[in-house]
Amino acid sequence: MLEHLNLILFSALNAHAGLTGWQLLGAVFAARWLIFLMPLALLMLWAGGAGARREVALRACLAALCALALNGLIGHLWYSPRPFVADVGHTFLFHDPDSSFPSDHATSIFSVALVLAFSGVRPARRLGLALLPLALLVAWSRVYLGVHWPKDMMGALLVSGTMALLAYTPAARAACARVLPGLETLYRRVLALPIGRGWLRP
Repeated sequence: MLEHLNLILFSALNAHAGLTGWQLLGAVFAARWLIFLMPLALLMLWAGGAGARREVALRACLAALCALALNGLIGHLWYSPRPFVADVGHTFLFHDPDSSFPSDHATSIFSVALVLAFSGVRPARRLGLALLPLALLVAWSRVYLGVHWPKDMMGALLVSGTMALLAYTPAARAACARVLPGLETLYRRVLALPIGRGWLRP
């Protein structure tokens, strides 16, 4: 039943065979490049000030890394062929024929967006809410271009949501609080010159 629904959704979302022009270029841009807004958001949050902002940025980064590690484990234990491997639909983006479930692209950006959106730190929450629709666009584009199934995006959202919730447990808060001072010390040493000139906050 679920696999049948997955095929129906894929057929509805996957681009038609004659896709060209700005639609193809826009979808490829979303599928390949929007993901880089995620580390940019974390860097902006970290550089924007010490304390709570940096702790949230660290928490989001760790949540994404843990989510990707879980994805790797799932892919190792259960191989899910991509649509082009199963000879289904139309493909417009080159991709290795590795396991498709869950989507790493969607998992990473959803993890960061959800952690930031759940934050009580206003700048972080604004960034998270801005990233969420972009995460949906990334998820849509990779199905549209034929390198993922809709179920891969549902799996990514489930993994991301779980890690985002775990990121706010007392154990995760305590771990981030222990690691943060060392990371700030390293940051100040490595970037001492721009910090000393006032280009970055200490």
